Amino acid sequence: MLFTSVMLVKTYGSAVHGIDATTVTVETDVSRGIKFNLVGLPDNAVKESQQRIDSALRFNGYKLPGKKVVINMAPADIRKEGSAYDLPIAIGILAASEQIRAPELHKYMMMGELSLDGGLQTVKGILPIAIRAREEGFEGFIVPLQNAREAAVVDKLKIFGVENIKEVIDFLGGHIGLVQTIIDTREEFKAKICNYDVDFSDVKGQENVKRALEIAAAGGHNIILIGPPGAGKTMLAKRIPTILPPFTLKEALETTKIHSVAGKIEQHTSLMTLRPFRSPHHTISDVALVGGGTFPQPGEISLAHNGVLFLDELPEFKRTVLEVLRQPLEDRMITISRAKFSVEYPASFMLVASMNPCPCGFYNHPTKQCVCGPGIVQKYLSRISGPLLDRIDIHLEVVPVPFNELTEMQPGEKSQIVRQRVIAAREIQRERFQETPIYCNAQMNTKLLHQYCVPDQAGHQLLKNAMEKLGLSARAYDRILKVSRTIADLEGSPSIQADHLGEAIQYRSLDREGWGA
Repeated sequence: MLFTSVMLVKTYGSAVHGIDATTVTVETDVSRGIKFNLVGLPDNAVKESQQRIDSALRFNGYKLPGKKVVINMAPADIRKEGSAYDLPIAIGILAASEQIRAPELHKYMMMGELSLDGGLQTVKGILPIAIRAREEGFEGFIVPLQNAREAAVVDKLKIFGVENIKEVIDFLGGHIGLVQTIIDTREEFKAKICNYDVDFSDVKGQENVKRALEIAAAGGHNIILIGPPGAGKTMLAKRIPTILPPFTLKEALETTKIHSVAGKIEQHTSLMTLRPFRSPHHTISDVALVGGGTFPQPGEISLAHNGVLFLDELPEFKRTVLEVLRQPLEDRMITISRAKFSVEYPASFMLVASMNPCPCGFYNHPTKQCVCGPGIVQKYLSRISGPLLDRIDIHLEVVPVPFNELTEMQPGEKSQIVRQRVIAAREIQRERFQETPIYCNAQMNTKLLHQYCVPDQAGHQLLKNAMEKLGLSARAYDRILKVSRTIADLEGSPSIQADHLGEAIQYRSLDREGWGA
């Protein structure tokens, strides 16, 4: 009888599915023969690992065994994507062919793309993989040096950042020790939180717009800014994150996971400390906005989770792109379905849009004449559907800043001062909605509106007059009540007064009968 020497070794990596990870066991069997087999639903990037591994091993004094090599990536029914499996496959081959001894291999998860000289390149999705490694009870996680701080956010797991495969081989063989990457997540989080490069005090004039943005931030309201070119719409929008409440540690971790999966984390970065501000170009596709693709990835709305999604020149976006926003704005979650699976990405963002009032940009301009023909302004506005406008609480007209305000040397109110008022208003809402799944006024449904947004007699009459005289649409009614509730919260008022409603009515420009006609 002929006996064949068989050596089976298991190494461990992970596959990212949505924003969560699944442990992948890389089983390597080296036996008599000459073929290299890689099974377990690998994509092309995984299949090409043989050439990278061959070169990296030869460069460091090792080689692919001249035998039959079978590598199974279990569970075999989950598709494996990307080049991050190079490292566990290479180490598995070396251990199975007895070129190295690694008695404690089972204690470590490892991920990394190999260069031809054995260097390790950064990979995506390290944070959710590290969380999975801790849940599975691994002692340590070996990652490329550039990803070490990102992985070190996860406590109770030893993180080792390495620059090349030789370091990993020597460490597993007990010849050298690796320096563990340790960061104090809470201390670093506190040190960098709210450290923005821009500030509300940079903006000259536009006090009415700043007030509206403060209300929007306090209640989580979506807002659209309408005004001519150069009025400061984009400048103001970029400063909205500076007045939003700072991240909680939970929000920061959740947001960092999404950006990690998308490969948007900067190298040598640990935890995101600033709320995201995403501003996609109007040529963006619907898949790029909401996420998806053959192998689903988060889109811009998920990258804006817990932050701001800014759509500049809203009517220039394709209608199909804008329509896919409607469901995420309501559900604050996007589900991407394929024939064999579906993934969910969180998408709780504040929508901020801007637009010119007409194609030439000067409709309602105080000094310049609009040259658009009859009906053009209304046609331009009709590019935005009613159901989408229905989900935007505040419509605000922005006018150019006068010269005397533009040259004013006295600085405006700082973002920090505005942010304190916003935080106080959000705290009132947190207590109000503590028994519900919502956390801000913008998310109130009809039942909650009837419970918390009941105006007094004077306010009721004012609202009735506004609906009749200004020709406000029916959909404006609920929006006005929500915004007035936020204005009352900013003033610390337990009830909605007539002046709160009066200010809220001003923020429904696009609902006025005849606007743009």
